[in-house]
Amino acid sequence: MGLVLAAGVAAPGLAQAGPADLFYERAVMSAADARCGLFAPEVAAALAAATAQARGAALRAGTSSDSLLQTGQAARAAAAGVDCRSPDIATAAARVRSAFAGFAKMTRLTYAGDLADWQADRNIGRTARWRLVQEASFGADRMAFGLAGRDGAGVLIAAADFADGAEPYSARLVLRDVSRSSQPYLDRFGRGSTARLPLTKRLPPVSGQKAYSAAARSAAPDDLMPKGRESGWAFRFPDAAAQELTKLDPREAVAVDFLFPGDVVRRAYVEVGDFAAGRAFLQVAAR
Repeated sequence: MGLVLAAGVAAPGLAQAGPADLFYERAVMSAADARCGLFAPEVAAALAAATAQARGAALRAGTSSDSLLQTGQAARAAAAGVDCRSPDIATAAARVRSAFAGFAKMTRLTYAGDLADWQADRNIGRTARWRLVQEASFGADRMAFGLAGRDGAGVLIAAADFADGAEPYSARLVLRDVSRSSQPYLDRFGRGSTARLPLTKRLPPVSGQKAYSAAARSAAPDDLMPKGRESGWAFRFPDAAAQELTKLDPREAVAVDFLFPGDVVRRAYVEVGDFAAGRAFLQVAAR
């Protein structure tokens, strides 16, 4: 019966339950699907994206990561105890399919954050385009950052325009090293809302950071340039960097350092936000 109730409130955007409750309810059904094979790939992908989104909303609302870890464990334990052939699980699965039927067919979605949004687009095109993107200004310069490609999740790219025409020779992505620091380093220590905390205060100290150097540099295609900018440089990061981003707390920030001759560095900040949810949204195209 708990699964039936969970399915009843698992629809995206339902307002009656709080973020932590929605995370639990969606996590239960995701775990039940993993065990029982309840959903088609497009519905499972939609549910996974919504689960990640609910987790992010709960963290931004002030729920601790330890509490959500326990909630996730409780959800998996609840799913482990169900009979995959029971009427209750069949009813719960049917409600989830109904709730996510329209969501699974969506091709564009905005994932709002504290200070910046991710724009997701899983339409298939003939040329590379942004699949998941966030834009940022740093001084007079501007950057678009995210996943780009013709289909699927794409590759991790930073495309930037420099107002003075400067040409960076490389770039690096700086983020928390989860093997050194298991919790985000926030000036408010993760307690309460981080809505007004600037991105510059959301990176750990150098001792808790790791960096990925760009694997390639090229002139940025027009379709990947920040809005209003016509030319610039694009840097592709390793696939491992994108995977690391999905492990971070959505309240955190990462930095993209553009490297110029003479040891000059220009830094842009990106809010992690619902990157994991957006990437999950891209994993399986709607059918």
